Order: sequence, then structure tokens, then C-alpha cells
Amino acid sequence: MRLPPHILVVNGVKVRRPVFLLGAPHSGAALLARALKRSPGFHMTMGRASVAHVLYAFARKPSIARTSGAVRVLRDALAESWQVLPGSCGECAAPCREAGGVTGAGPCVATGDIVRFGEGGPDLIYSAPVLLQAFPDARFVQLVRDGRDVAADMLADPDCLAWFRPAMLSGGTEFPNAFLGVSKDEHLEHWKEMPAAGKCALRWRSAVRLSAELRRSLPAAQLLTLRYEDLVRAPAQAAATLAEHLETRVPKVALYGHEAGAGAWRSRLRPQDVELVERVARKELTRLGYLTS
Repeated sequence: MRLPPHILVVNGVKVRRPVFLLGAPHSGAALLARALKRSPGFHMTMGRASVAHVLYAFARKPSIARTSGAVRVLRDALAESWQVLPGSCGECAAPCREAGGVTGAGPCVATGDIVRFGEGGPDLIYSAPVLLQAFPDARFVQLVRDGRDVAADMLADPDCLAWFRPAMLSGGTEFPNAFLGVSKDEHLEHWKEMPAAGKCALRWRSAVRLSAELRRSLPAAQLLTLRYEDLVRAPAQAAATLAEHLETRVPKVALYGHEAGAGAWRSRLRPQDVELVERVARKELTRLGYLTS
């Protein structure tokens, strides 16, 4: 059940129709966030600590996200992240500072210029239901990418691989767990023994399934689905589609120069890793047209 409308004011601006970018890791959210940070009037953040801590608490213990206080906690975390203060950009990750053209501590945007807010940090997809309750008028953009390319990027990303360490299973991590892609308690032992490529495939598969659920539950006016491959191969068209959905101007130049990211798994994944990813995620890869049956 959705909560009654809540008026959130940040930097003296009412938060209306905030934008959230969703997808499996390395599916293109960072690329879109980069473009939206350069859109007039947008204050787009990318994984500030206040938000990341809440998201990963929900990821480890999904039951927290179902409590009555989850909406308020996430809304407050985003409000903190969106605050524009002297030196606030110093708390942002390097990709966010670079996307905003910040060379010092910031801020990257003037409060008087802000009319829209957004968040494009990693792993929002796992908290999409809470985001929708917190901001019933939100606009969502979800990214879909070939799971084999996602796995290749995840295997080269220490932050992603850190979630596969035994420590992830400590501290009361709950199962089933959509974040790790473990859908049943009895699959946990198999997950522990699975190579990293298989765990990457499970995370991608789980995110794709969540995206499909969101697609069925939200009206077209509130949710746009884009393929990463379209972003990098036809950036002008993708920017126009995004601009129409969000009713804002999106600079297409920020989407150029990423062609090598589509299909690069062929040279980056070992044959045994390709076989494992395709076996784990065959149904989803086939449904999305990345793999022929």
C-alpha cells in the first residue's frame, strides 16, 4: 500500500518527481547519471554514503525494507544526500565528482538552479518498492544489459567481488536474498561453492527479475526501460527517449564513447566463465534476446 503524499523540502526546493536509475551492477546507471548531472535543473547524486548504508542494510536483511520505518529512513537518507553544502561534494565517490566536473570539494550545483532531484548510485533496484512508497510520483529508469558483459565488469570490480566474501554471510544476513540472487534457503550451500562468475550471473538474474516485476506493476508514464546497448550504439536516440520520459533536456554528448562496452565479454570472459554465466542465467538471457535457444 502506498503512503499518503509526503512533502519533502531540500535546499528550499520541494522534491517533486525525483528520478531513480535502476539496474544490475554495471548495467549503465552510472552512464545515465552522468548525463542527468549535466541536465539543466537536475541535482543527481550517485551513491552517497548516507544512501548506500541504508540500501546495503536492506540488502543484507530484506525484512528491514518491509518494516513501517523503512520509508522514512530511506527518504531521510536521500534528503541528506541531496543537501547542497560547502564541501559536500568531498563526500561523493570519484565518479560522481568527475561527472559533475568537480575538482575540489564542491558543491557541484547551485541551490538556486535546482528544480529536480535524482539518485543514480548502484543497487537501487533492490529497494525500488520502498522508493515508490517514499516518492509515489517518482520517475524510474531501469537499465538492461547483456548479463555476460555485466559479469565481465563485475569480475573486474573489487567492490562487487567484496559481496561474495564469507563476511557477507555473517551479521545476520537473511535468505532468501534478492541482492545475492539466492532465491531459496536450500540454495545457500551451493552459492558458497559457486565460482565468482556464477555469483555475478545470479546477481544479474535477480535484478532482471525484479525489473520485470516493476515493469508489470508501474504505468508506462512512470517507468522507462532502456538497453545499455542502445545507449552506446545510438546515444542521440536514447537521449531523446530519456528526455521525453523525464520532460527535461538530456545532453547526448555524455553518452558517447562507450561502444567497447557492448559485447566485450567475448574477449574478457574465460570460456568456462561464459559457460557458467549462460547456464545460470539462460532463461533471462534468452528472454531478453541476448542468447538464442
